[in-house]
Amino acid sequence: VQLEESGGGLVQPGGSLRLSCAASGSIFRSMGWHRQAPGKQRELVAMVTSGGSTNYADSVKGRFTISRDNAANTVSLQMNNLKPEDTAVYFCKVVLSSDWSAYWGQGTQVTVSS
Repeated sequence: VQLEESGGGLVQPGGSLRLSCAASGSIFRSMGWHRQAPGKQRELVAMVTSGGSTNYADSVKGRFTISRDNAANTVSLQMNNLKPEDTAVYFCKVVLSSDWSAYWGQGTQVTVSS
């Protein structure tokens, strides 16, 4: 399984960014995004199952939207009204349908600062 992430960067508070992750090679039970800020544990941001069910961290509900294209094996995260506390490295994570194995992307930096 190979994951290719894109879309991180620097944005001002209140701005928007869109992260994308393209996965190769398999069928995925779930696809999603986690993040890790300096000195903090990695945490779930949002995930979506193959059936379309979603789960969001409370801190991003109403601001972030996750979407998935099953045919293309891509997952995207639209992040609106970004806050400085959203600053972190964002990691794409996928879970195989076959055996529940999890795979992580290399991470993309999101910095929210004026």
